[in-house]
Amino acid sequence: MVDGLDNVVFVVEDRPEDGSLDLLGLYDGVALTERDSYGFGEMPDRIVLYREPLLAISADEDELRDEIHITLVHEIAHYYGIDDDRLHELGWA
Repeated sequence: MVDGLDNVVFVVEDRPEDGSLDLLGLYDGVALTERDSYGFGEMPDRIVLYREPLLAISADEDELRDEIHITLVHEIAHYYGIDDDRLHELGWA
């Protein structure tokens, strides 16, 4: 568990809806920096990992672990309101 993550589920799907192999993961929700607070019964945010794209770019199990780690850090950063430009500056995009 990551401290500070609240009302977030992690999901693995085969591919993005468009069927592409370009997207490794997705944060589906409202970033902490853009929300007031959750009310009772709010649906959880989702962090989705796409299995087939991750496998396609990984030569072996160690590389797959590394790609999953990088993708999770990237998507969790979006939960905290960190955009792609800032992630790039930090070396995570």
